[in-house]
Amino acid sequence: MTKLATVLAFDLGASSGRALIGELLPDEASGRKQLKVTEIHRFPNEPIAVRGHLHWDILRLLQELKTAIRKAFQEGFAPQAFGIDTWGVDFGLLDASGELLGNPYHYRDSQTEGIVEELSELIGKDRLYEQGGLQFMPFNTINQLYAMKKANSPKLDVASTLLLTPDLLAYFLTGEKVCEFTMATTTQLYHPKEQQWNTALMDQLGIPSQLFMEPIHPGTIFGTLSPDICAELDASPMAAVAVGTHDTESAVAAVPAKGDLPFAYLVCGTWSLLGTELEHPIVTPEAQALDFSNEGGVGGTYQLLKNIMGLWILQECKREWDEQGSKLSFAEIVVQAQSAEPFRSFIHPDDPSFYAPSGMIGRIKAYCRQTSQPVPESVGEIARCILESLALRYRHALTQMEELTEQSFSGLHMVGGGIQNKLLCQLTANAIGRFVWTGPVEASAIGNMLMQLVALGECANLQESRELVAASFPIEEYAPEHSEAWNIAYKAFESLTME
Repeated sequence: MTKLATVLAFDLGASSGRALIGELLPDEASGRKQLKVTEIHRFPNEPIAVRGHLHWDILRLLQELKTAIRKAFQEGFAPQAFGIDTWGVDFGLLDASGELLGNPYHYRDSQTEGIVEELSELIGKDRLYEQGGLQFMPFNTINQLYAMKKANSPKLDVASTLLLTPDLLAYFLTGEKVCEFTMATTTQLYHPKEQQWNTALMDQLGIPSQLFMEPIHPGTIFGTLSPDICAELDASPMAAVAVGTHDTESAVAAVPAKGDLPFAYLVCGTWSLLGTELEHPIVTPEAQALDFSNEGGVGGTYQLLKNIMGLWILQECKREWDEQGSKLSFAEIVVQAQSAEPFRSFIHPDDPSFYAPSGMIGRIKAYCRQTSQPVPESVGEIARCILESLALRYRHALTQMEELTEQSFSGLHMVGGGIQNKLLCQLTANAIGRFVWTGPVEASAIGNMLMQLVALGECANLQESRELVAASFPIEEYAPEHSEAWNIAYKAFESLTME
C-alpha cells in the first residue's frame, strides 16, 4: 500500500520513553486516511541520585533516541520527520559554546522545598497566578531557577541558553536551539495574557532573562537531523518538527472529540491531567482559588486543567511490593482491587505526603489512620483505595471546571496509558455519573505525529487531525453504574478533602 507520509515520534514520560512510527495510509474502501502506529523502541527513564540531588540521565536518553533512529532505518521505515514530546518544566543550561552545564535536575529534587511559599510571600500569589496562570506546584521552572539562584549556582552565571527538555534533546540531534510554545507555558515565567516572557518578574528574581528564546508554535519545521548524526546512525536527513512538546498537550491533540463542542478530557498516566480546551486562558481569582492551570495547547488553544497526582501512587506501591518479593503485575493488582470491598477508605491523591517517592504504602496507611478510616492492609484494599480516590478526585475537579467555564460536559474523554486499567475507567464513569470514552492509549505519541503531519501538509488543522484519530483507533465506552452509592461515597470523600 502506498504511504502518504511516515513520521517518527519520541514520547518520553517521567518513568519510561518510547519511539513510534506513524504511517499515514489511504483507505481505498472509505476514501479516508488512516494512521498506522508501530512501536519500534521502548526504554526506562530512571532518575539518578548524586550527592543529595536528583537528576535526569539526559545523555542516556539521547542514546536511546539514537538507538530508535537507527532501528527505524534498519527496519525500512525511512521517516520524513521526527518530533519529541516529554514531561514539562525541566530544563538544561548551555554555555556560550553550546556545551551542557551539568545534568538537568529532576522535578522531584528537594531543592525546591519551601520555594512556593517563599515566592508567594515575595511576589504575591495573586500576581504570580495572574501573570503565570499555573497551579502553585513545587516543580514549576520558576521555583527551580529561583532555588538555583538562592544557592548561588555558578551555572546561572555562565549559562547562555535555557532549553526545556524536549528542546534540549532536539538540539543534540539537530544543532538548532529553539523554544516550543506549549513547553514554555509550563515554566510560570510566560505571561499567558500578554503572550510573552515575563522579563519584569525574571529581573525581580534575579533570573537571567537572556536565557529564554522567543517560542515557536507546534507544527513548525525548525531544522533537520544533523549530518554527523545521520552518518553515525546510517540514517537519512529528517525534518525536525516542533510538536506539542509538552506531552500533555500532544495527548490533548489526539483526543477524538467531535465538532466544535467543548469537551472534557483526562490524560491518564503517572500524572492525571483533567481539563478542557479553550480559546483564551482563565486567570481569574476563581480559577486561582480552585487551583487550575492554564497551559498553551496546539492550534492556538489554551488548556484549562488541573494536575492530579495520578497513577504515580499505585506505581510506587507496586515498586514496594516488588521489593518485598510479590512481583505482581498491574493486571493482577487490578484483579485484587476488583475483589476488594468498595468504599472502605479514601485518600486525597494530592495530599503533599504522596508527592515523594519511597514509603508510599506506609503513608497511605498513615493517612487513613489519621482520618479515622479503616486502614487498608492487603494489596487489593490498598489498590482499591487508590483507584476509588482517584475517580472521586476526577469528579471533584470536573465539577469545579464546570463552575469556572460555565459549561456542562456530557462525559469525559480519557486518553493515555492509564486507560489500560479498565477498572479505573469504570470507576471514573461511576464517580462522575456520566459516560467515559477511552482511547487512544498512546495519545501523546499520536498527537506528536499529528503535528508532524500538519507540518508536512498532510493534515490541514487540529480538527482534521482529530478526525484522523477517530478513523484510525478504537474508542471504548463506559456507562455509569451504581449512582446512588457513588453519590454517598463522594460526600464522604469531600469531607476528607475540603479545599
